[in-house]
Amino acid sequence: MTVSLAPRAATRRTAEELEEIARQGIAELGSGTDHEVDARAALEWVARTFDPGAVAVASSMANTVLPHLVSQSVPGVDVLFLDTGYHFVETLATRDEAQRQLDIRVVDVAPPLSVAEQDAAYGKELFSRNAEYCCAMRKVEPLRDSLRGYEVWISGVRRDESPTRAFAPLVTFDAKNGLVKVNPLVQWTSDDLYGYAAEHGVPMNLLLSAGYPSIGCEPCTQPVEDGADPRSGRWAGSTKVECGIHVI
Repeated sequence: MTVSLAPRAATRRTAEELEEIARQGIAELGSGTDHEVDARAALEWVARTFDPGAVAVASSMANTVLPHLVSQSVPGVDVLFLDTGYHFVETLATRDEAQRQLDIRVVDVAPPLSVAEQDAAYGKELFSRNAEYCCAMRKVEPLRDSLRGYEVWISGVRRDESPTRAFAPLVTFDAKNGLVKVNPLVQWTSDDLYGYAAEHGVPMNLLLSAGYPSIGCEPCTQPVEDGADPRSGRWAGSTKVECGIHVI
């Protein structure tokens, strides 16, 4: 079982310095046209530019392609897993298998309140009454607090996932969190992910083969029909499309 670990301390450069570094990365890498070349080039740039202890990967453990890919350039990289207390058993199993198989260091990021404590303070099933607030407390704020120990974070955002992500950049300055953000998989498709996973034998969440192309917290995630928007099973029946982590 994966244990909770504290992020490794890093001497952070200032937000102004990191913003300039992001501009340099954009100038060097551009927006990209060749998905695998762009991903590897972006991660090689990260490895040249940042101390390994200043690099974090954010992973929901729907798949472990991104942690595996990053670990090729930054061995032992910290992988932040937002342990909301509402995950599918399959997601937790994927996290544990990733820690066992890959050259990464999983960091469980938990919110200040347990599910029981949140229920006592705000009433049961807050996610069904105010999903925005629930996501803010259990995902957005804990990630923000964890990222303070890093200079760059790497996410698995892809442009083909939804209209809200169609123009996601390869490299940007994340002003909300005050550090550089790299999205090396922006050009990738789901076929690219599955192809990479098959080639390298990386752990994949079993729910992906059960109609869940996008996997979040169990109470707020449903399977979707073939050909539907991959993220349409997230917060189904509401207008919510993003948890608030990614500002695209």
